[in-house]
Amino acid sequence: MFEQLGLIGCGLMGGSFALALKRAGLVKRVVGYSKSPTTTARALSMGVIDVEAPSALLAVSGADVVLVAVPVAATEATFKAIRHLVTPQTLVMDVGSTKRDVVDAARRLLRDNVGCFVPCHPVAGKELSGVENADPDLYDGRQLIITPIERTDPRHLARAEALWQALGCHVEQMSPEAHDAAFAAVSHLPHMVAFALVNAIAAQPRGQDFLGLAGPGFRDFTRIAASEPKMWRDILLANREELLTQSRLFREALQALERMVEGGNAEALEAAIGQASHLRAHWRMGTHRKSS
Repeated sequence: MFEQLGLIGCGLMGGSFALALKRAGLVKRVVGYSKSPTTTARALSMGVIDVEAPSALLAVSGADVVLVAVPVAATEATFKAIRHLVTPQTLVMDVGSTKRDVVDAARRLLRDNVGCFVPCHPVAGKELSGVENADPDLYDGRQLIITPIERTDPRHLARAEALWQALGCHVEQMSPEAHDAAFAAVSHLPHMVAFALVNAIAAQPRGQDFLGLAGPGFRDFTRIAASEPKMWRDILLANREELLTQSRLFREALQALERMVEGGNAEALEAAIGQASHLRAHWRMGTHRKSS
């Protein structure tokens, strides 16, 4: 049981976390802050938070657990704003989709208290953002990646693991570097491809007509193209090195298929499709080796 959660960022991710903690009886009080006063007021009216803080720093005051649920590009500024009230006893976590940049910011800003920071990435979300879409079931049954560093306090690490497990998460650990390489491949690149595909079709003279004929396959493939633009701008830029590596590999694979189609090489094309079909048919979400 935590006495007080300091919630910085009362949107979908932060709001869902607060609701889940409350429902599980894991926190007595939630003090929340968002850059937008409208968001914070909405969170208060919904019962997501109990007290509205006038600043990120004051959201941390008196908290024994803090969740930073802001866009990854705002993480460094948030650490700078709260560092004077973070103590060695405070468990600080984030929910960012990139980890190396977040960890580097924590090292720079939290300094001697960086050990209390446990970097987290819940593999969960919705295309619809905002506190009005907060859902206490958002994290239940989902993966939670923790990327501790050499200075992470083992006691805080154990507390973070237990907390997320109590919310129904399957907790895994890997290094920040391994995390960013993996999620560039399985999350960040697919989003970029979805954005590009929708834009490429829409830019054609008859693009809107084509989109009007699209069926369930197109709907499922491009679902993530409806994601929040600013958030994904920040994610793609924060992980640009790993993302561009994956993009180059994807282009090579696409060009290989193009050559098979252009050359009418039916046998090679069928083999390539068969390989992908087999891999996808036997893939199970959330099954991977632990990385260090």
